[in-house]
Amino acid sequence: MTDSSDKHRKKIETAKDKVIGSISETMDLYGVTPAAGNLYATMYFKEQMTLDEMREELQMSKPSMSTSVRKLQEIDMVKKTFTRGSRKHTYIAEKDFFRFFRTFYSEMWDREAKTNMEAVESAQKDLIEVINDEFSSPEIIAESQLYYDQLEESKTYYHWLNDLAKSLRTGEIFDFLPKDK
Repeated sequence: MTDSSDKHRKKIETAKDKVIGSISETMDLYGVTPAAGNLYATMYFKEQMTLDEMREELQMSKPSMSTSVRKLQEIDMVKKTFTRGSRKHTYIAEKDFFRFFRTFYSEMWDREAKTNMEAVESAQKDLIEVINDEFSSPEIIAESQLYYDQLEESKTYYHWLNDLAKSLRTGEIFDFLPKDK
């Protein structure tokens, strides 16, 4: 290689390292460790990788590598691929950030809305029982009514969150927030 080629190769590697560092640093937003974030960011620049290639590239232990790959698969950031004639599994990183974002956040927001809405409705039933109990004191009724109304107001947020998750899942959100600006 010429000096110019070496210089350009180093510049390319430096550019990749900047992106790998920033992606791995922010992957905690998706509930993954810095090691898994570093793995994903490294894979982002590769077509596909085997576990051995990942371990060699990142100098990670086999258990740590397996745990990281499994976590990335769980959140659909990495997919296992099949290569005919090879006994080794290969993996590919999701490169469409919009697709990943849509899947990840719509699932998280659906979960939040469903879990909390079920708790709110159950709590409201308990509060109605207290409100309607002939032995409840006026103070207890007032307190129960206050909490009931507060929970009723929170439903607005959970319905909105459901709508947001749906618009993300269907891609409708991009009508309001286009991908290309």
